[in-house]
Amino acid sequence: MKSLPLIFLGVFFTLAFSWTGIVLTTHIQMKDLTPATSELVNDKGEPIGGPTYKADGQIFMGENTPGMTAYPQALVGEAQRGKLVYQEMGCLYCHSQQVRREGFGSDFERGWGNRQSVARDYIESERIMLGTMRTGPDLANVGLRYSELWQYQHLYNPQITSPGSTMPPFPFLFEVQPVSETRGPSPDAIELPDDYHPGEGLELIPTQRARDLVAYMMSLQQDYELPEMKFTQ
Repeated sequence: MKSLPLIFLGVFFTLAFSWTGIVLTTHIQMKDLTPATSELVNDKGEPIGGPTYKADGQIFMGENTPGMTAYPQALVGEAQRGKLVYQEMGCLYCHSQQVRREGFGSDFERGWGNRQSVARDYIESERIMLGTMRTGPDLANVGLRYSELWQYQHLYNPQITSPGSTMPPFPFLFEVQPVSETRGPSPDAIELPDDYHPGEGLELIPTQRARDLVAYMMSLQQDYELPEMKFTQ
């Protein structure tokens, strides 16, 4: 019992150092990041190549270029709800959302992105889905790589789009219904190969959860340049 205070102090300082190193230091470094245009201007409106330094050594990031769109942009509507579906379904346990620097791994060779992901890409995300491992492909740019139809087919049964995939199917995100005799096929019906079609006179309709999830997947597009990261870097 005499060593109890020493054990307590050891645990306390271990947690304190970990929190300071991982949480506090990161917050101090990233707290001032805001959506930015690909090029910045100085206080005279003149383009600057990137972050500059004042005489006192403080970093000056410049201002966004007027008339240019600043990125990243916050999710809205279906895409915003779809992120919750992504989270509920546990997609982040098999998929990452971060393109590694060229030369570190084979993300560029696999076509997963045209530039490295950086901290600013995630500042509009209340919860960041970086992922824990890569059982499946990285999804940082999945909205650029595939169409909406591909996303629906892949969720319904991955074997349609990716034969041999180990990803489980998610048929519960869809409903099979009879084709209306008066209105004909629904405009929302998902086109399927014959081997996966629900049957004559039937059609496959995505639920609202499927629509939200696909909207979120299509929103995953790091197709913009930032002051600190260009496509050529």
